[in-house]
Amino acid sequence: MSPTQPDLRQLDEVATPIGVVALVTNEAGAVCACGFVDNHRRMAETLQRYDTAPAFRLVRTANPGGVSSAVRAYFDGELAALDAIPVEIGGTAFEAAVWRALRRIPCGQTRSYRDMAEALGRPRAVRAIGMANGKNPAGLIVPCHRVIGADGSLTGYGGGLERKRWLLRHEGALPVTASLPFAAPSAEHAG
Repeated sequence: MSPTQPDLRQLDEVATPIGVVALVTNEAGAVCACGFVDNHRRMAETLQRYDTAPAFRLVRTANPGGVSSAVRAYFDGELAALDAIPVEIGGTAFEAAVWRALRRIPCGQTRSYRDMAEALGRPRAVRAIGMANGKNPAGLIVPCHRVIGADGSLTGYGGGLERKRWLLRHEGALPVTASLPFAAPSAEHAG
């Protein structure tokens, strides 16, 4: 009897105006994890927690499933380029429901945690929504940056609030008040 081969996971990195994004896909091209490389520890932990394969082998692959091209297109202004990217990110039934709801927030719009709870038919689950949002293993593709505080304030984002602000401005959800260069968050603020 031969030993079982670990499932293959493909890794590519894409340089963006707000940092290098690491993309991990399964063999079918579905995103399993996505995150900024300056927060690699969080992404590695997420992969271990949510990847559906008990063991996997990570190999560098250029543009797996066309995902890297879609990410580049998004940053080049084709804001809908991420919408059709398939994801396979595991999680509990509740987390998966929250992550599906995140993908339904239209580009250029935001929702509060309360809005999300009501949309899921769980109006008292605001904190649980926030916790699930924070555990999102495929930020950017599953746009957790589109969730803000009920008062319109920018609240936590694994990639840092400056990135969240940049993404929301890029999508037209926040006004552009000044053309300041992006400064990557320090390690103490990432994640």
